[in-house]
Amino acid sequence: MTNRLLVIGALILAGLYVLFSSIYIVNEREQAIVMRFGQITAVHSQPGLYFKIPTDIVDSVQIVEDRLLRYDLDDMTVQVSGGAFYEVDAFLTYRIVDPQLFRERALGQLSVAEDRIATRFDAALRQVYGLREFNAALSEQRPQMMREARDLIRPDMAELGIEVVDVRILRTDLAREVEERTFERMRAERLAEAALLRARGQEQAQSLRAIADRQAVEIVAAATRDAEIIRGNGDADRIRIYAAAYGQDEEFFEFYRSMESYRTALTGTGTTMVLSPDSEFFRYFGSNGELPAPSESFPTPITPNEDVQVPATTDEPALDGLGIEETIPPSLTLDDGSSLEPTQGTQIPAPVEDGPVAPVEEAPAPAGQ
Repeated sequence: MTNRLLVIGALILAGLYVLFSSIYIVNEREQAIVMRFGQITAVHSQPGLYFKIPTDIVDSVQIVEDRLLRYDLDDMTVQVSGGAFYEVDAFLTYRIVDPQLFRERALGQLSVAEDRIATRFDAALRQVYGLREFNAALSEQRPQMMREARDLIRPDMAELGIEVVDVRILRTDLAREVEERTFERMRAERLAEAALLRARGQEQAQSLRAIADRQAVEIVAAATRDAEIIRGNGDADRIRIYAAAYGQDEEFFEFYRSMESYRTALTGTGTTMVLSPDSEFFRYFGSNGELPAPSESFPTPITPNEDVQVPATTDEPALDGLGIEETIPPSLTLDDGSSLEPTQGTQIPAPVEDGPVAPVEEAPAPAGQ
């Protein structure tokens, strides 16, 4: 009875072994390669339940990935056309599209395939970067560089039954020594640009200062011209008024001027004067304090002009020697196209209205002077 139970148990175990060794399952993320005595007999890419000859002695099954796989390449140093170096991080995505070829060329092992991928990926990136200048990897050429690297890798990977889906460059940084040199160059460029901007600013400041100085000279010259004209007309009116007063009573005018001369000369200043008693200066000293006889005839008084007249201006340069003609307010055009005009405070004042000048009468010299 015991032997019989052992035999039945052995048969059941053998049956279960045969059953399970003849069944294999392929899910949606895998592919199955069926080999009989080392030769590939079937490839199953669709998920499902499959059967084979029991045990692995005759038929064996190798499972390979059917998913999208990724390979990363980190801290790779590449050289560009100008001799500078970049630190690059990149990755590619691939898929096994021919399991039979993958088994024949790479033994069906991802490690063997990734060693081949690493070699070709490194060479492709070096080739792509080596054809470009320093700034290309940081510009809009970067997508084109990734496509070129993908196209360079695809033919070699196709020999392994692998399709390279995409290549991406994650990071492109300057090497340490290149970064320092680049920073110094950028700093020198910024300093040069700042010096240029300062020079342009100083040039514009000097131009504005020259315009302001010219306006100041022109304004002062115009004011000086009008002041001299007004002062000359005032002197002319003063002389004319003196002459008119003198002409009304010459004797009284001479007496008044003599009294003014005595007040000025004989005030206690400590001055010693040696004069002859018969000098014209002492003419009124012997009159015993009597005023001279008043004049019997008075000429018609002369009415002085109240309005100051300025001579008419001409086209000739004003203020001989300065070369300043009628002023045109200057302007300056800046680099940005804007125009700089003089403000209201720097406008040149208009000259005094022109008009005829009253004639000036010659006045006789007063007595006692």
